[in-house]
Amino acid sequence: MHDDPVQDVLDYLKAHELVLTTAESCTAGRMVALLAEHPGLGESLESGYVVYSPKAKQRLLGVSTATIERYGLTSEAVAWEMALGALKDSTANVAIATTGVAGPEGTDGIAPGTLCFAWAFDGEPIAVFTRSQRFFGDRAEVLRQAALYGLTRLRHYHERWLRGERA
Repeated sequence: MHDDPVQDVLDYLKAHELVLTTAESCTAGRMVALLAEHPGLGESLESGYVVYSPKAKQRLLGVSTATIERYGLTSEAVAWEMALGALKDSTANVAIATTGVAGPEGTDGIAPGTLCFAWAFDGEPIAVFTRSQRFFGDRAEVLRQAALYGLTRLRHYHERWLRGERA
């Protein structure tokens, strides 16, 4: 383990032969940007989608209109479909998706700083874990915390997947 949690994520990806794709809405590519600050990323990152609008989520990642209408854009259900869509359309074997409300104001009754995450792992069957988390601070701090959280929780959910746990 390093003093740098992002380097720890990269080391974990390499050690477990994981290739990552991301589907970021609220975090707008910050997970990929954090990873890109380190050399050797090419073997561990396949792609990164930044999909802000509902239409982009639908067109690029296959998020269904029914899911958006039923659960709203800031929902674990949408994050789930984003992660699956990114995984399906890539050669990666793990995906992380984010969607949420960074602030400073809330939206549609959702408190600022609320993000929904999904971690998807390719296998038989594919497993997806979701979680909602609220972060505090100004918009920039919320986005930084959320991107780091999405990356650093990958190990936790991968280890659960390896143990045979399913969401």
